[in-house]
Amino acid sequence: MIVVTSRALCGRPFLEQMELIAEAGPEMVILREKDLTVAEYRDLASRCLGICERHGVPLSVNTHVEVARDLGIGRVHLPVGVLRGTDVSGFELVGASVHSKEEAVEAESLGADYVIAGHVFATACKDSEPRGLAFLRDVCSSVDVPVYGIGGITPENCGDAISAGAHGVAVM
Repeated sequence: MIVVTSRALCGRPFLEQMELIAEAGPEMVILREKDLTVAEYRDLASRCLGICERHGVPLSVNTHVEVARDLGIGRVHLPVGVLRGTDVSGFELVGASVHSKEEAVEAESLGADYVIAGHVFATACKDSEPRGLAFLRDVCSSVDVPVYGIGGITPENCGDAISAGAHGVAVM
């Protein structure tokens, strides 16, 4: 499981929540926090990196490639539109957010090592209709890189995402 952060969803102080997440040992944490300035994001990424390193959990930087390079974080996660124009050479792991099989194929061709496809199920984070399991199945069969389903993932439906061909799931 990949955890994607959102400070707005935290019921406790964010760094306290990060500690709990890292203690749980997810496959990776993606620091998403889109509302921060670059300086604020860099500071938060530095703090989160320390927490993740203590627990042996990889931290990935969302969108801010320059912050990842500055902090020596070898993983970045980008929307496919950003991946199109970004030099991701030198990163050990590159991920992309996709919303169609065409975007997944493009992301793979641009060097993505995995894709997160969504939103699969209804979620409070999105007003639009979920894309569903057929969408996820289509994305999974279109690429050779691991696909993670995101959006409305719960303990009850994560098995459905895996059955559709997903390598795993991502949750906020």
